[in-house]
Amino acid sequence: MSRPLRFGVWAPVHGSRAARHDPDEPHDASWARNRTLVRDAERLGYDSVLVAQHTVNPYDETRDQLEAWTATAALAALTTRIELIAAIKPGLYHPVVLAKMALQIEQISAGRFGLNLVNAWNRAEFERAGLPFPAHDARYAYGREWIALVERLLRGERVTFEGQHFRVEDYQLRPAGTFRARPTLYVGGESEPARALVADHGDVWFINGQPLDAVTHLIADLERRPAARGRLRYGLSAFVIARETDAAAHAEFARLLDLSRRDEALRAETRARTDAASVMFAKTDAAAAHHVGTNGGTAAGLVGSYDTVARRIRAFHAAGIELFMLQFQPFEAEMARFAEQVFSRVRG
Repeated sequence: MSRPLRFGVWAPVHGSRAARHDPDEPHDASWARNRTLVRDAERLGYDSVLVAQHTVNPYDETRDQLEAWTATAALAALTTRIELIAAIKPGLYHPVVLAKMALQIEQISAGRFGLNLVNAWNRAEFERAGLPFPAHDARYAYGREWIALVERLLRGERVTFEGQHFRVEDYQLRPAGTFRARPTLYVGGESEPARALVADHGDVWFINGQPLDAVTHLIADLERRPAARGRLRYGLSAFVIARETDAAAHAEFARLLDLSRRDEALRAETRARTDAASVMFAKTDAAAAHHVGTNGGTAAGLVGSYDTVARRIRAFHAAGIELFMLQFQPFEAEMARFAEQVFSRVRG
């Protein structure tokens, strides 16, 4: 079976994803910027956009933060082709409420919506609001019950359910099933509970940026597990720095890395608010001294000449990655550069 090759972008919901002191990328997490950027991404030929969910800016609490679900609903009405993926932390929404919101965005977008299920890592986001923030594995147990209920509601089933966390009696949501059986379910996380959840409920596993051999190992582990919904698909987060030559790309990487070192105090504050059991955050934060970008960033190795970056993308694609969820800085200019210079090199 031929494997599609798709490219998406991370919406700049909290501004910069690399260095926060970059004069070429002033802080801007506004709705106006995100609206324009996503519409430009659609025009340039990108396939997806991921809108991360945070109630407050997780890296600098004094700065703005876009709200994911209201913004995604608006984007659904303003776009025509691009897939819209909104992240969701189960502890913030009751399954019935969230499923109804998801089905509405599915209707607005005419079947272009996806949910990205994530296990929250920012303790302060919950605890300061008086919301429960159980231990890591307990959050995954909660998320497993949550998504099992949400999925049935997304399919339009009439649901009666009583579990450890939720009780629902004779509930059915409409409209459902207009465009497909249900929206696509993306699942993030690399811990053992996360992998088990992906295999049981996910359509696509989002992997954080890391070298090819590590990604190959992760995919091999999931491929050995029986997937409840048939063949599992894979996505990869990556921060891209592409230039005419390898030397020019690495010079830009050095500039961003040097600027990012000025953010160490902010990273220390973020670490203090973070669940120490979070595999994703522990792994990507440990790499921060050598890489830029969130969720692994440049650890995926998409730094180099246009030909180098294209070659590495093809290698990841051969290993099983279908969707590359990309970050850039400055975002708008580099997103356009990538579309102009790299799309033609990897899309036959």
